[in-house]
Amino acid sequence: MLNGPVLAVFLIVCAYLLGTFPTAQLVARASGRNVMQEGSGNPGASNVGRLVGWKAGAIVLFGDFAKGAIAAGVGLAVGGRPYAFAFGIAAVLGHMFPVTRKFHGGKGVATTGGMLMVLFPPLAVAFVLVWILIAKIGHLASIASLAIAVSFPIFVAILGYPMWEVGVLSALAVLVIVRHLPNLRRLSAGTELRSNESSGGDE
Repeated sequence: MLNGPVLAVFLIVCAYLLGTFPTAQLVARASGRNVMQEGSGNPGASNVGRLVGWKAGAIVLFGDFAKGAIAAGVGLAVGGRPYAFAFGIAAVLGHMFPVTRKFHGGKGVATTGGMLMVLFPPLAVAFVLVWILIAKIGHLASIASLAIAVSFPIFVAILGYPMWEVGVLSALAVLVIVRHLPNLRRLSAGTELRSNESSGGDE
């Protein structure tokens, strides 16, 4: 178990810094593209996939997913589920609001997914499959992400997990939804591009 508040704070800061790792920028830059200035301008897997190709998008998706999984996994190992939540959320916040890039980050879906895979493995696997199905049918990663964000805390509550976990996940879901407000506006206006189109909104 983790001993000492100073060490706990230090590790949380490390988890946040892990979340700031610029996966999308590095992968896009390797192909001569600037993901922050092209497409939707969002440093996420969907935008990289449109700009560079699905293989590059998959690398970004895996890298961002790994950030959340590593942070939550370390937290689980050193302090149990409360620390896994704290470290995982720190990584998500680092991805969304990276101090290294003037707080202009991604939308946190993949990093959140990595955290949830550590904390709720069977449920997370099921939701990944649902996400893939929704995204595949509609070619809209944003809709799939929002559907998962809303429904995941509900299923966690139904399965009888502690209410504090449900509350934390609900707050995280609200944050993910807020980060997707531009997507919702584009959906309302009919301008949200699908994942098989060349540029536009993404997850």
